[in-house]
Amino acid sequence: MKFKPLLALLAFVAGSASALPLAADGQWSAFDVDDTAAASGDLEWIDIFDDGAALSFDFSIAAGFYGTLTVVDGGFAGDRFLVTSGSTILGKTSSPGTSMPDSVGLDFDAALADPRYSNASFTLGAGTYSVAGYLIRSATFAGVPLNATVGAVRLTVSPVPEPSTALSLLAGLGLFGFLRARERTRTR
Repeated sequence: MKFKPLLALLAFVAGSASALPLAADGQWSAFDVDDTAAASGDLEWIDIFDDGAALSFDFSIAAGFYGTLTVVDGGFAGDRFLVTSGSTILGKTSSPGTSMPDSVGLDFDAALADPRYSNASFTLGAGTYSVAGYLIRSATFAGVPLNATVGAVRLTVSPVPEPSTALSLLAGLGLFGFLRARERTRTR
């Protein structure tokens, strides 16, 4: 069981694959998981419209910028993903609050706000990425894993703060904390 993500990664590299560009516009880009529709018969992210080909989202982040990649489950509450970039594991989405197959469909903002759906945000530095994923926990129905869902990724990119900006922020926060502590001692 521990080798399934590795097998999916190998199937992704060796088998049919679909790579989609991911724009840094904060818009959701959907993926599917379905072991019966996947070309490999496994649980990697797939492009259901491309004969179940394994799916990755490709993007670059320029020097002087950082990106926030958000991954969310939306198909059925109870799913959890392992997220990779090439052969590097970025991490896992959160443990969902349920394993019941409730669904918000393609309303990924609603799923992100609902603790029954797993999600994760990853901060990425400048570089080139090919992000893919694997279903490591499935929602169940009557105790049987569904092994089918839909999820999404989105990317936002921001400039790295200048050191002087970061110092100003820290100084301001320190001053705010000092004034707040002083106010508390006066009101006692």
